[in-house]
Amino acid sequence: MHKLMMGLAKVMAILGGIVLSMLILLTCVSILGRLLNGLFHSEFMTGIAPEFSHWMINAGVGPVNGDFELVEAGVAFAIFCFLPFCQITAGHASVDILTNSLPQGVNRFLRMITETVFAAVLILIAWKLGDGMISKRSYGETTLLLEFPIWWAYALSFLASAAAAVVGCYMAGVRIIEFFTGRVLVWEGMESGH
Repeated sequence: MHKLMMGLAKVMAILGGIVLSMLILLTCVSILGRLLNGLFHSEFMTGIAPEFSHWMINAGVGPVNGDFELVEAGVAFAIFCFLPFCQITAGHASVDILTNSLPQGVNRFLRMITETVFAAVLILIAWKLGDGMISKRSYGETTLLLEFPIWWAYALSFLASAAAAVVGCYMAGVRIIEFFTGRVLVWEGMESGH
């Protein structure tokens, strides 16, 4: 079961990385287009090469239309894609100053409570994203510039958050078993890949 959950977490993280990389490229292209558009509209370029400037402007050199809308939807999706891997490898930020000095049984109890609460929160997030998706779809709401349905972004984020909730529930189950048996089933941190 752990290999299946780790596989799901890795696939989601890779997918999130691909989307994030594409968004970075999109942002760079949009910024470059915005700079070039400003250059071709400048008095300097229109003074030394007016025909070229006019040709480049008419060719559509400028910012990517709707770049903000795509980045907004894509980053939300990417964040939810990274959550399962972060959850299964215990990669979330933690402050261990106090817990390092506590007995092992207390730490197991705290891990169990933390994972259970996190799983509940992930389920709640997925549920509310599902509600939001249904609501946005029923109203037919679209983005301002690209006019793509907003529910598409909600649907992608819902799918990624559902994967995060599944992995979160799995890890909560693992930590509950570990607490009651005293055995370590999944090591914390990157050791969990062993």
